[in-house]
Amino acid sequence: MNVAFNLAADLDAALLAVAPAAGLEASGFAPEVRTADARHGDYQANGVLGYAKARKLNPRDIAEKLVAALPASVTDSYNVTIAGPGFINFTAKPSLLASWLRTFDTTAHLRSGAGTAKSGQTWVVDYSSPNTAKQMHVGHLRSMVIGEAICRLLEFNGAKVVRDNHIGDWGTGFGMLIWAYKRHLDPAKLATDPLEEFERLYTLGQSAAKADPAVLDESRQELVKLQSGDADNLAIWKKINDATLEAFQQIYDRLGIKFDVTLGESFYRDQVDRVYRELTEVGLAQESQGALVVFHPEHPRFKTQPFIMRKGDGASNYATTDLATALYRLEHFHADGIVVVTDFRQADHFEQLYLTVRKWFAERHYRLPELQHVMFGTVTGEDGKALRTRDGGIIKLKDLLAEAEARALALVNERSSDIPAEEKQAIAAVVGLASVQYADLSQNRSSDYVFAWDKMISLEGNTAAYLLYAGARIHSIFRKLGATPGDAATETAASPLETPAELALARKLVKFADAIRLATDTLRPHFLSLYLYELAGEFSGFYAADKVAVDDPAVRARRLLLCARTLLILETGLNLLGLRTLTRM
Repeated sequence: MNVAFNLAADLDAALLAVAPAAGLEASGFAPEVRTADARHGDYQANGVLGYAKARKLNPRDIAEKLVAALPASVTDSYNVTIAGPGFINFTAKPSLLASWLRTFDTTAHLRSGAGTAKSGQTWVVDYSSPNTAKQMHVGHLRSMVIGEAICRLLEFNGAKVVRDNHIGDWGTGFGMLIWAYKRHLDPAKLATDPLEEFERLYTLGQSAAKADPAVLDESRQELVKLQSGDADNLAIWKKINDATLEAFQQIYDRLGIKFDVTLGESFYRDQVDRVYRELTEVGLAQESQGALVVFHPEHPRFKTQPFIMRKGDGASNYATTDLATALYRLEHFHADGIVVVTDFRQADHFEQLYLTVRKWFAERHYRLPELQHVMFGTVTGEDGKALRTRDGGIIKLKDLLAEAEARALALVNERSSDIPAEEKQAIAAVVGLASVQYADLSQNRSSDYVFAWDKMISLEGNTAAYLLYAGARIHSIFRKLGATPGDAATETAASPLETPAELALARKLVKFADAIRLATDTLRPHFLSLYLYELAGEFSGFYAADKVAVDDPAVRARRLLLCARTLLILETGLNLLGLRTLTRM
């Protein structure tokens, strides 16, 4: 039996194909096949009602005609029923479930099944993107983990992904930093902890500029000199950025993040003149109070709020470099889609940016990529306030990750006294980092979430530790039985699925495709997180109901098949979220 990876999408296509034979206008009919309430089946087609209502027809009559026209390939694989006014319900037969489990038996086969939605497309994903000369803190975490998960989901669906760390290395703060660097640098501190020294210098420069207008003016001149190519300022700037990127890389390595390019604002400094020229030529840019700006009078919020692309003193800004970045990603990477991952506070900026890009590209007849601004909420402490250290400072990301590993080690020591100390430390590193990542990814990214250590590093609830333990437990089952996950000889000997718990687990496994599609289409990884949590729970129910180590070799084989596929999909899903997995815990 040939079986599709995404059964819902396959049913959608089947209904659309028979629509003309059933007397429907194919161009006006969308089957809208979705995962169904388990009481009604596995999948439900909801599109008949809307189609019938628009044409004042009887929806049940239309549903009956569609069902009658379905080919044997569908009716042999599903029990098909009509409910209510015209909902078409599909319940997969055990033979179809078994065929899916046998077909999608490796990560490569899962990927090949999913890898059609974005096949042939190039997507540039802009995430993390911290400012140089500063240490990363807890506020940088969400962009990193959400962005990496989105990259992996897009790749799994067939896209070529370019990971771009669009660092902030050319902003106005460099004027103050260079001013302070020239006057107050401590060479000893620069040698031992450069980022601490850069932050000290920046704070000093900022305070001096606030207190003395002359210092503020000198700082602005240092920035203009930098942006004009002054050799001394460029040398200082390069030293600052090199030291910062080296420190950033230590964080990225711990989290398994590797960028394809790191093209900060400075990369585009020689491309801004083209942006000024082209937007002026097409009539979008205009002079206003000495600055070059774009207005969007048709937009209710931006009628009088200018999009400033060159400041009055001639300096470029975020708008300028972001416009140049959009054009570069089109022309250099041939991007079909561009995703920028930032917090919600930049919503207005990116809305104005994308309005400008769409108008600009249309006027110049440039191909327009799909533009996505992926926003996320804030992380708060359990008191509902911004997450900070006990003395009120911002929590440095390296310290947060170290604490996560220490807390995870305490959990491992409590639960696994028989594991050697060195292995415990390695397990704790995986559990600790995964807990921090997953606490973020299990939330709807649009929402704020509360950072609570006790809930985060726990074997109870929707946590990384719970999911990692579920996978490790399945590995343990195979070790105890002297079996290997995915062994072809074992799986060939499996008898048909039979018990309610076996069938329930198989039905959950085939829904992996729906979770992947939903998470990718919406760029919301929490849909995949929720599915994995539910899958782990379904496996627990199966394992409690049906003994795996039975004497009957055919029954044992089919239950090991279910164990193997659960393990495969758990580990594949966790890896798509950017988490490492464990074989024991």
